[in-house]
Amino acid sequence: MSPSTPKSPAAKAPYETANDLSLSRRKELVVLMNQRLADAIDLQMQMKQAHWNVKGPSFIALHELFDQVYGAVSGYVDLIAERIIQLGGIAEGTVRVAASRSQLSEYPLALASGMAHVEAVARALATLGHAARASINEADTLEDAVTADLFTEVSRGVDKWLWFVEAHAQGTA
Repeated sequence: MSPSTPKSPAAKAPYETANDLSLSRRKELVVLMNQRLADAIDLQMQMKQAHWNVKGPSFIALHELFDQVYGAVSGYVDLIAERIIQLGGIAEGTVRVAASRSQLSEYPLALASGMAHVEAVARALATLGHAARASINEADTLEDAVTADLFTEVSRGVDKWLWFVEAHAQGTA
């Protein structure tokens, strides 16, 4: 383990709580949610990268859209982190931790054209949407309907933003 990758406190016993989920389930849920937290933080910053750097004829529409997606993803980050805390865990949400754990592809830094950003943003949204849906099933397996519902909310929102982003590339032929 490198000095820049801290050992996960999620592996330790969570804080005491009167929540009736078993300790072993809560530990598994905290690990699952910290993975999605890393993905969501990465997506959040990828949206700012696109927002800051988009160019071309659709500049203002995409600039504003990417900022709206950023705002929505910020809400998902907060939902996930707060659920981790509710279960007695530690939300591991630093940029360094997120960068080391994220399952999203690296965002290409040299993009400029609106359509190139649309493609990159769509890929990132689709990746988080897929992971959120898998997390619904994992939370169901761990018998935590609340966390499954949280990931349903994230999935629903990400799918909506994916639709908004992909619409910029559709119907142009």
